Amino acid sequence: MTAIGFIGLGVMGGPMAANLVKAGFEVTGFNRSPAKVQRLVEAGGRGAASAAAAAEGADVVITMLPDSPDVEAVLLGDGDDDGVLDRLAPGTIVVDMSTIRPDVARSLTAAGASRGVRVLDAPVSGGEQGAVDATLSIMVGGDAETFAAARPVLDALGRTVVHVGPPGAGQTVKAANQLIVGGTLQLVAEALVFLDAHGVDRSRAVDVLAGGLAGSAVLDRKAPDMLDRNFQPGFRVDLHHKDLGIVTAAARDAGVALPAGSLVATLMGALRAQGHGDLDHTALLLQVEQLSGRSPAERSARDGK
Repeated sequence: MTAIGFIGLGVMGGPMAANLVKAGFEVTGFNRSPAKVQRLVEAGGRGAASAAAAAEGADVVITMLPDSPDVEAVLLGDGDDDGVLDRLAPGTIVVDMSTIRPDVARSLTAAGASRGVRVLDAPVSGGEQGAVDATLSIMVGGDAETFAAARPVLDALGRTVVHVGPPGAGQTVKAANQLIVGGTLQLVAEALVFLDAHGVDRSRAVDVLAGGLAGSAVLDRKAPDMLDRNFQPGFRVDLHHKDLGIVTAAARDAGVALPAGSLVATLMGALRAQGHGDLDHTALLLQVEQLSGRSPAERSARDGK
């Protein structure tokens, strides 16, 4: 039985760790919120009082944390505290499944190598439901042999698991994923407001659009929530704002122009500045409605209701 230390039991990490338990792995988890650790315990895993304790004795350590500084603090240490990398036995595999900057992923791989620890960057796509259903798309950067060794663990978490290249490549592909998702969400929001302005039944319109070239996983999964005005977070605006910052910074470093992507990043940032950071990224609909003067409140005021 492979022993797994899982650090970060949030919206994505919690169900991912539970799925590893279901797959027969011995999972010890840590999260700053004790309640989330308790949920893993109730699912059959073990709880730890610190990241170091979760990683102790593990064959594979998985991190699922919000941003680059969080991953660096856990793996490299923060202040006077040693990082997890300093506490692992040589040959241990660390799989960072967070979404962080590609350059940070590369530096973490180098830091691991200097300690005899094998590091993969393996961000995921598929949202909370994909994490729950173990159907995530996992894009992996790093050494091919290390990927092969970690493959049984990754297969318990996702349906599409692909080694995409050397260290940092997983994060680069994830950045491209977030670029496409953000741009598509924005266009879906605009299409729904456009259809509403012309009095078209939007639910029927989405059905037919999904069957044509405009069809996409984003349309299938996100349009129903937009139509229901359900903005409960599956993936928060705050996080997508962070991810688009990674995209634009990496594009600038490579000398790549992202005219549409830069606009979407600006719109996502504006949505966050308007106080919607805790909502799902489908809340881009609210911004398009506001810009078009077609929010429910504005329509009621215009109609004298």
